[in-house]
Amino acid sequence: MLTTNLANLQKASREGYAIPAINTQGGNYDIIMACCKAAQEMESPIILAHYVSTGAFSGNDFFVNVAKWCAGKVSVPCSIHLDHGADFATCMGALKLGFTSVMIDGSMLPVKENADVTNEVIKVAKCFGVPVEAEIGELQRLDNGVPQENKNIADPEMVREFLGLCRPDTLAIGIGNAHGYYHGKPDIHLDVLENVRKFTDIPLVLHGCTGMDESVIKDAISLGVAKINFGTEIRYKYVQHYQEALQNLDHKGHSWLLSQYASNALCEDIKKIIELSGSAGKAR
Repeated sequence: MLTTNLANLQKASREGYAIPAINTQGGNYDIIMACCKAAQEMESPIILAHYVSTGAFSGNDFFVNVAKWCAGKVSVPCSIHLDHGADFATCMGALKLGFTSVMIDGSMLPVKENADVTNEVIKVAKCFGVPVEAEIGELQRLDNGVPQENKNIADPEMVREFLGLCRPDTLAIGIGNAHGYYHGKPDIHLDVLENVRKFTDIPLVLHGCTGMDESVIKDAISLGVAKINFGTEIRYKYVQHYQEALQNLDHKGHSWLLSQYASNALCEDIKKIIELSGSAGKAR
């Protein structure tokens, strides 16, 4: 069932688990249905996440409609989330399309400017009843798995200043995490989350979980992370499963057989992420 995710994230933060947010590659039915099926079987809430750039082929409205349709086929809470909305206009477009949560990513801006654009989005999103995620500490993107500059570790005092200027519903904090596959062990600064927890109980978000040690993710969850994001792992696993189907199935050119195989296999991968997050059974 389609829901906003705020109450579920607040509950997760209080009770010490997280809700997986899965990037769905621009409305790919196989991936979205795998998410919903896994969530239903594990009795877990799930977040169907979307980057605007991945909607270039199918359209952002296509993602919304496929996500709503798939969410309507299951009884567990499913929300549809704009990830890394680059600016006010992008977030407004998402609200008009029916996203049930949005992220405004002003992390590349100075603290006050970040807070200002976050407040602009919050003001309108409240009219839609939609929660807002913000970010502080610019998330790294990896070049062949290697961070070019480790600049995203947020100072807890900067987080305090930011939250004194605006009040998003959830907050992603840069702690050395990054998009993409890590080469070697990432330097994740959980002490930042520990210090932030001393002055706020806002549900926190951990981006860049692909390839991160499971023990680190679990420790982050214990420190108030209520949403864990997976994108890179999902898209590569999906392509891997599709390739397996091409090689191993007597598919006779039936694309639905290939999709069914890939979606079902990916469902099992997503179940493992749900298990890691601790959200299994939390939709009861």
